[in-house]
Amino acid sequence: MFINDKQQCDWIRQKFETPGSMKFTKMDKRLILERLIRATRFEEFLARKWSSEKRFGLEGCEVLVPALKCIIDHCSAKGVDSFIFGMPHRGRLNVLANVCRKPLEQLFCQFDPKLAAADEGSGDVKYHLGMSHERFNHITNKMVTLAVVANPSHLEAVDPIVIGKTRAEQFYKGDTDGKRVMSVLIHGDAAFSGQGVVYETFHLSDLPEYTVNGTIHVVANNQIGFTTDPRLSRSSPYCTDVARVVNAPIFHVNADDPEAVMYVCQVASEWRAEFGKDVVIDLVCYRRHGHNELDEPMFTQPMMYRKIRDHPNVLKAYSRAKINEGVMTQQEFEEEEANYERICEEALLGARKERHVLHRDWLDSPWRGFFKPDIELTYPETGVSEDILSHIGKEFSALPHDFVVHGGLKRTLKSRGEMVKNRMVDWALGEAMAFGSLLKDGTYVRLSGQDVERGTFSHRHHVLHHQTQDKKITVPLNKLWKNQARYTVCNSSLSEFAVLGFELGFSMTNPNALVCWEAQFGDFSNNSQCIIDQFISSGQAKWIRQSGIVMLLPHGYEGMGPEHSSARPERFLQMSNDDADVIPYHPIEKFAINQLRDCNMQILNCSTPANYFHALRRQIALPFRKPMIMMTPKSLLRLPEARSSFDEMVDGTTFQRMYPEAGPASEDPIKTKKLLLCTGRVYYDLIRERDNRGLTNEIAISRIEQLSPFPFDLVKDETDKYPNAKLMWVQEEHKNMGAWSFVQPRWSTALQRERRFRYAGRPPSAATATGNKSTHTKELEQFLDDAMSL
Repeated sequence: MFINDKQQCDWIRQKFETPGSMKFTKMDKRLILERLIRATRFEEFLARKWSSEKRFGLEGCEVLVPALKCIIDHCSAKGVDSFIFGMPHRGRLNVLANVCRKPLEQLFCQFDPKLAAADEGSGDVKYHLGMSHERFNHITNKMVTLAVVANPSHLEAVDPIVIGKTRAEQFYKGDTDGKRVMSVLIHGDAAFSGQGVVYETFHLSDLPEYTVNGTIHVVANNQIGFTTDPRLSRSSPYCTDVARVVNAPIFHVNADDPEAVMYVCQVASEWRAEFGKDVVIDLVCYRRHGHNELDEPMFTQPMMYRKIRDHPNVLKAYSRAKINEGVMTQQEFEEEEANYERICEEALLGARKERHVLHRDWLDSPWRGFFKPDIELTYPETGVSEDILSHIGKEFSALPHDFVVHGGLKRTLKSRGEMVKNRMVDWALGEAMAFGSLLKDGTYVRLSGQDVERGTFSHRHHVLHHQTQDKKITVPLNKLWKNQARYTVCNSSLSEFAVLGFELGFSMTNPNALVCWEAQFGDFSNNSQCIIDQFISSGQAKWIRQSGIVMLLPHGYEGMGPEHSSARPERFLQMSNDDADVIPYHPIEKFAINQLRDCNMQILNCSTPANYFHALRRQIALPFRKPMIMMTPKSLLRLPEARSSFDEMVDGTTFQRMYPEAGPASEDPIKTKKLLLCTGRVYYDLIRERDNRGLTNEIAISRIEQLSPFPFDLVKDETDKYPNAKLMWVQEEHKNMGAWSFVQPRWSTALQRERRFRYAGRPPSAATATGNKSTHTKELEQFLDDAMSL
């Protein structure tokens, strides 16, 4: 065996090499047979009633249903009361019906194209839907919660989300050993070996802040991927070889031998309970139809499918053997089949009486008691008392007692302390005060990502390391108050796809927690584009699933080249459901909060620590949850001009969607010659250039902090204030990037297309930024000249 642990190897040998170890009672075998009847007849019923519908049935791997139920039975007996499943589309309806016991009426309604949804959302196809359901396990006489996480067709993308959701449930239940909550992932053979996120997810399995103490992986090994043979889809002998990297045992088992499958499931359950590590079950099976029921597999695998056509299904073979063995009589077998047929027919009659479907019936992460529709929506104030700000600032900048701190950090802490005395904050202090004030209120805060403990730009330092003792650390934000909530800050593996997915799963579990993921540079977030596209931007529309995840994406053109300049804000803005041609009709006092309620995600580019502070606190203060995409700064982290006063953060203050011009140009707006609108760090370039040229009376500069939902009302008011001014949008990004294409039609709509405005910024480009420092400087000088030209 490849596992390099003698105790574990001996344990496995004992399970499989002990004579007579695989024994089943008559009742055990009868239970297997009953479960196989349900799994098989369910697919046959769907095939008869909806012969022209895609359903991605389980034919050829019907044993998956009794296998999963066996895992539930044995893990429940060992104390697990919550199971979180992730799986592809194949067999999903069968698992929902016969493992999770989703009401068949609700399942069958999904086949009726005439039924419209009676609640919010655009919905999804039936074989992508999830659920959460509590049911009684008759084998263990215990209540268990079963959740199947909704997912797109992007195979294996759901894996880290399931792991994150599992970790969160374990955390909130105090289940540090994973004895009560566990994850089960079902895979296809081609995806398991082909999708890189599988490897990324495996490498989270033993990391201290990501482990779930063992996941049971079940591979429905069809020995084919769509139309591709294994010899063309992988270079390894087995599709499961990727699991060897974490020393997970891999049990290959013939899916036409139900008793062998059940035994392997028992061993896998015992392995997880014993060692708290991942384990893989390779169900070697086949796929009776093509990729879906309407697909013709004989085009590409004629020899294989001639054999499959003549091969009896597992129920036929197993029932014949067990009837001959006396486990069940022929009459009992037929009665069991007829009984399940009757259940399906009655459910179909019930489904035909329905007049609509409800998307919320398929919610995989319900937040019971969180949503209060009877409470009036009001835009929240997010300031805190000065005493709280001062306390957090002092504790965050204090030298820990009896702890040797790096000399450079001593200077950093001293500088922070001076800022607090002067009632000022920089970016790191503003963030710490947001986190600390939430912790005081009992809100759990989690920050994850590559190098987040120190911060990519060495600005954060939330974990201090003893300089003479290994592994001795302190986290100041966990020592602010005696009864505060816990703060978790953890460096992640060098992964974006899996880690962002993990944090999304974590955020789905409890709305009363601030869960943040920070990219090392915003440029690298596109390694997780699938999570952003398929889950974060569209999850609420498809699955009625809200999330308050915060993505922190360092962004800014500072001469660092094409891979260290842009978080690609234009891509996030393109995914916004904000309508460019319509100003939402809301009462003025409700405009901001109603926009947030209706949006699919918030996209921010804050330019001050105070606004960053308010944005983080607003995530928790809102009576709903929306993902927040934040373009965060790099050079502004230490720019003296980019600091905020306590006055902008105390009681009575709130997040500013837009900062209007507040200088001399605003005092006599009739005479102002030009209004520049911008967002983010370029504002500081503009005010410096304006001051150098002595144009503070002639040019007004306003900055949008919340790009989406677009602040139509504030932009209109600010523009109307300067009736004689030329209008210009200024950005540091290239013309085909940044916010220009998003802002242009919305600014025009806000002005009712009565005034024209121009663009200043870098010209269109294929690359996000130049790699040449001289070219970067010339581009900057050019668009600053354009902006300052009267």
